[in-house]
Amino acid sequence: MFSPFTVTDRNLTWRGGHHVLTVEPWGQDGVRVRAGAHRIHPGLPGALDADAPTVPGAVMEVDADDGRATVTNGRIRVTVDAGGLLSAHHAVTGAEILREEPAHFWWPGSRHFEALGGGFHRIEQRFAAYPGERIYGLGQHGHGRLDQKGMVLELAQRNGEVSIPFAVSSRGYGLLWNTPAVGRVEFAENGTRWVADRARQLDYWLTVGDTPADILGRYAQATGHPPALPSWASGFWQSKLRYRDQDELMGVAREYARRGLPLSVIVVDYLHWRRLGDWDFDREAWPDPRAMLDELRDLGVEPAVSVWPSVSPLSENYAPMRAAGMLVSAENGTDLHAEWPDSGSAAPIGVAFYDATDERAREYLWEKIQANYYKLGIRVFWLDACEPEMRLPHNLSYAAGPGCEVANMYPREHARGVFEHLSAAGEPEVLSLTRSAWAGSQRYGVALWSGDIPATFPALAMSVRAGLNVAMSGIPWWTTDIGGFHGGDPDDEDYRELIVRWFQFGAFCPIFRLHGHREPRTSHGAIGDGGGPNEVWSYGASAYEAITSVMRMRERMRPYIHAHLRDGQRTGMPLMRPLFVEFPGDAAAWDVDDAFMFGPDLLVAPVTELGARQRRVHLPAGATWTHVDTGRRYTGGAPITVAAPLDRIPLFTRDDADLPLRSEE
Repeated sequence: MFSPFTVTDRNLTWRGGHHVLTVEPWGQDGVRVRAGAHRIHPGLPGALDADAPTVPGAVMEVDADDGRATVTNGRIRVTVDAGGLLSAHHAVTGAEILREEPAHFWWPGSRHFEALGGGFHRIEQRFAAYPGERIYGLGQHGHGRLDQKGMVLELAQRNGEVSIPFAVSSRGYGLLWNTPAVGRVEFAENGTRWVADRARQLDYWLTVGDTPADILGRYAQATGHPPALPSWASGFWQSKLRYRDQDELMGVAREYARRGLPLSVIVVDYLHWRRLGDWDFDREAWPDPRAMLDELRDLGVEPAVSVWPSVSPLSENYAPMRAAGMLVSAENGTDLHAEWPDSGSAAPIGVAFYDATDERAREYLWEKIQANYYKLGIRVFWLDACEPEMRLPHNLSYAAGPGCEVANMYPREHARGVFEHLSAAGEPEVLSLTRSAWAGSQRYGVALWSGDIPATFPALAMSVRAGLNVAMSGIPWWTTDIGGFHGGDPDDEDYRELIVRWFQFGAFCPIFRLHGHREPRTSHGAIGDGGGPNEVWSYGASAYEAITSVMRMRERMRPYIHAHLRDGQRTGMPLMRPLFVEFPGDAAAWDVDDAFMFGPDLLVAPVTELGARQRRVHLPAGATWTHVDTGRRYTGGAPITVAAPLDRIPLFTRDDADLPLRSEE
């Protein structure tokens, strides 16, 4: 009698006609599930290494009488029935964690492959929905919610919309949709559906954990642990759109030194080049970058330089890269995919993008970065517009495959090239500031930021939730444009209140960074090329006093920051984390989306409303909390309301933690 199951020492295979499904133990408490038509392709791009990590104790068995097969690996037990439907249970408690579910009784299973030709399909994977389930992670999105249940999310990279297809469920599982294909995910009340618009096979990784911390740890084991945060990176970053020349930038750095203010990094933003894609300084505006860098280092300031993936046809690098096939092309061979102003052009012109999925192209870019930046002493790169900033990924052709199947991995591969080459050059600490990321980006020293968001209080509130979901997506280094990016008048009193409140939040992000395109703004064609002042002294005396107090608090907190980021290298725990990660047993903590833990010992409650001078804070059960401003102690398990004057952010230390939050002066 024919059995649909085959068991080897590595995996379980189910076959139903041309439909093939494999389940393989993958890491601690995890399995990898792949399905396709006729065969499983072993080497398609994804976030997991080519071979499964060693899994001692994994058990695979077939029960012919019941017509099902089971794979058990640590806490996870996966069962496949005779029809190919998969369900996952906690191997110790027996509780159902997740199950595949057909859309309809006439629907052929929970997985759907709609043929598109050439071995490609539109692929759907459906799972059951569960009452009360909460979903976290999935990258960074501007919808302003922490819980993603009920959302429809595009699986595509956009400015400020970062697709990292890893979901953490309140039911005790984590699921990685292990394909960089363009598509979407729907967390509806009547079911969950993952969709790849055009791909060759279905691939997902599933893990079970007793706590969210367990799940984050397993994800780091599967996709890569982050490196150590560079010692300089935890300090204050100064940036604006944009410093036009060497004199302007050095004037700002010298003023920070004159005022005795802490400054760790200052950023040379875009348009410092002559042509987009030159990856070099325009020597008319930056006549002696080596002297500039030497003086910055004497001031204890690390210089960072913006590197874009775009290549103008006017650049000296366009022709050789095009001839070598190192540019992203459309399926019809066209390699100009966006419009951008460039020197010598009165109007925007078509520009290309280097192919970050091509190892040769990553090597070429590094050669230019090394010759024009690194040899001068620059080792920090801002990988801006690295989605890349193109609107139509489906019809593109990359070295790694068609854009529809691989486009989402571009930002990770871009950061990978910089990380691997800097590491090979002997740099022990590597960080790249990026506007986009994908699953596994954390292993390449990525510090993600919030993208070009508005300068408003709603955008500040949204940023708190976005940063927490990034943390739940396995990216431990995150930051935001303090004050927002689009707009903000330094002379407006309401905006001055916003910048103070945003500084108070920014001081408790893993990266502490000021940036923005302030009023009055100037433009070059379709883009902004300059704006008003954006230094900490630009917002009046009262704001300056509040901001500089926060800056000095951040300086005192840097040893604490590095200590807990080092813990996170090993455990996968982010520094900035939702309350439920630290207190999963407190049911109310799962509902809190406007406060967070900064490491294990500090609860941060940002103020995100104009005019607010008090706020309600839930203090989780299982700890005693001390209000930093008053010294009053509270037993956790209930909400309280505390004062929040403009120069204070509500902070609470856990149990007997002693943190240097207030000056001794």
